[in-house]
Amino acid sequence: MEYKYELHCHTKEVSLCGRVPVRDIIEMYKDKGYSGIVLTDHYSPMTFYRPSMLFCPQKHVDFYTSAYREALQYANDDFTVLLGMELRYYATANDFLVYGITEEFLRKNGNLMTMYPKNFYRLAKRYGYIVLQAHPFRSGMVRINPEYLDGAEVYNGKTNREQNLLARQWAQKNHMSITVSGSDFHRPEHLAKGGIITETPIKTNGDLLAVLRSGKYKLIES
Repeated sequence: MEYKYELHCHTKEVSLCGRVPVRDIIEMYKDKGYSGIVLTDHYSPMTFYRPSMLFCPQKHVDFYTSAYREALQYANDDFTVLLGMELRYYATANDFLVYGITEEFLRKNGNLMTMYPKNFYRLAKRYGYIVLQAHPFRSGMVRINPEYLDGAEVYNGKTNREQNLLARQWAQKNHMSITVSGSDFHRPEHLAKGGIITETPIKTNGDLLAVLRSGKYKLIES
């Protein structure tokens, strides 16, 4: 049996650019035959834009995880909901997908937007998380030192064919062990444009990390 999982998705409740409530997102992905979704709302100045939030996002974890906690109400044995993150540092344009995170991690480790790639990667490794550069050839992106990455998003549903091809070539050139696909869902027209297919069901963050490290999955490139 094959299972499909979305790895890059933004909600209206948390991401300023999101347009679809998480309840509707879950139903839309269920209708498309997906077995689960990782919510990767923006952890960036675009999300924590209010003055009271901008410099202390660690004090607003309840807000950041609000869509995730609501989505858990619609999860069941046939549909998994996991917490992820799309991280952007202050005064930069690059985005990084982080898999494996927990609410406790977000509360405990201060303002992640101040860490920048080297320090954040060291922190993520202490926790056993996976860090990937998202859509690395989208306009405005700068590829970072691969030493501070586990891999890259080589197919992004909102990115054009040429940019996705360059991302795949960059990952291959740098011998990246983990490559993923994601829809980068913000609006209904982005639905089910990416993700992975695996024969292993993913129920927990630990399952997700194990599958990605195993390489035993196929990319959805629609």
